Amino acid sequence: MKIAMLARNANLYTHKRIKASAEERGHSLDIIDTLQCYMNIAARRPEVYYNGEKLLGYDAVIPRIGASITFYGLAVLRQFEMMGVFPLNESVAIGRSRDKLRSLQLLAREGIGLPVTTFAHDPKQTDNVLKLAGGAPLVIKLLEGTQGIGVVLADTDRSARSVIEAFRGANVNILVQEFIKEAGGTDIRLLVIGDKVVAAMQRKGAEGDFRSNLHRGGSAKTIKISPEERSIAVRAAKKLGLNVAGVDMLRANHGPVIMEVNSSPGLEGVEKATGIDIAGKMIELLEKKAKPGKTKTKGKG
Repeated sequence: MKIAMLARNANLYTHKRIKASAEERGHSLDIIDTLQCYMNIAARRPEVYYNGEKLLGYDAVIPRIGASITFYGLAVLRQFEMMGVFPLNESVAIGRSRDKLRSLQLLAREGIGLPVTTFAHDPKQTDNVLKLAGGAPLVIKLLEGTQGIGVVLADTDRSARSVIEAFRGANVNILVQEFIKEAGGTDIRLLVIGDKVVAAMQRKGAEGDFRSNLHRGGSAKTIKISPEERSIAVRAAKKLGLNVAGVDMLRANHGPVIMEVNSSPGLEGVEKATGIDIAGKMIELLEKKAKPGKTKTKGKG
């Protein structure tokens, strides 16, 4: 196969691992800077150009689109889809996962366990939002935040009210969620590929930090998960339409709850914690599924 990877930084661990795995299996893989692509949106003849040349002959595309360039990255990915190139994750599915509010609404409709989550536009509704979420301590999240950035733990209703009003005063959209105290500053990252959980790790936040993101100094170790946790992770990825997903989960007293579903999960932490070749499994999925014109979103907005 000839594979394109849409990524800004070819030197990241994840991108180097995916490229090496593809080449070890006899495929060619080109890492293409997403923002350097440009498109010809022509009737019946969609085209993508890169460094002055038309991109042709690709069998599959692996989108590694950073959150800060979601809009343009999905436009480029849609163009590949319209050209009949099979995407590891489809544009519509990535768009769902990047919209935290929409993704939680879809998971809730599916009956998948979530922390109590509230959302409002008017700062005058702050007291009602706090009451719905069960009162402090509460977690306040920017809708556009990633890797633990824009996530605040408010210990009291007063501090929660101040944070909410400050964010809303800056015209920033936020979610307010119950704080799962019993999780003890840990969460579980489950890697779903296709219809299986292929790896799981437990992440623990740095000393004094309730966020468990490895980018923020957290640590990780392999962990055994329950059949219920495995099933919920697969259902969550499937509901959003993702072939590859990092599903972040907390163990609450009332059962597992989903925090987020990531469409471009990093591989360094989970591969080093578990010793599992995740990159190879991603390429294996493409080998099984990548057929010309097989994207469901072809021709759709």
